[in-house]
Amino acid sequence: MTAVASSEKPTFDVAVGVLINPEGQVLIAQRPIDKHMGGAWEFPGGKVEAGETVFDALRRELIEELGLAISSARLLMTHRHEYPDRVVNLQVLVVADVPQESLGDTGAEAQPLRWVFPENLMKSGLLPADEPIAKRLAEWLD
Repeated sequence: MTAVASSEKPTFDVAVGVLINPEGQVLIAQRPIDKHMGGAWEFPGGKVEAGETVFDALRRELIEELGLAISSARLLMTHRHEYPDRVVNLQVLVVADVPQESLGDTGAEAQPLRWVFPENLMKSGLLPADEPIAKRLAEWLD
């Protein structure tokens, strides 16, 4: 978490993974009901911890959330999103050619997973912070 003055909203640096399978589908995961924005769908990833690079944070989060070890990723975009109670600085990395069969229908933390074609991402109930990523992804893959 980035340090902020007490009158400001807490700000979090987040590593976001856009995992693409060989068929061109993108992986999304459903947030736990008891978490912030519970029940919404999101790209996998999580907070960058002190001393971590964005790639190291994404690698750690994907192992924790999906049981998936990655060796490379490339930057797609960065994006800042302000929620009523917090700010997230998203650093979005693309992981290509992830075999769909390497993941089941649920992640390591029992969260539902779904593979979606990019043109259907906006209809998938994504977090508001992830919507610009879906739009950029559609342009990038076009």
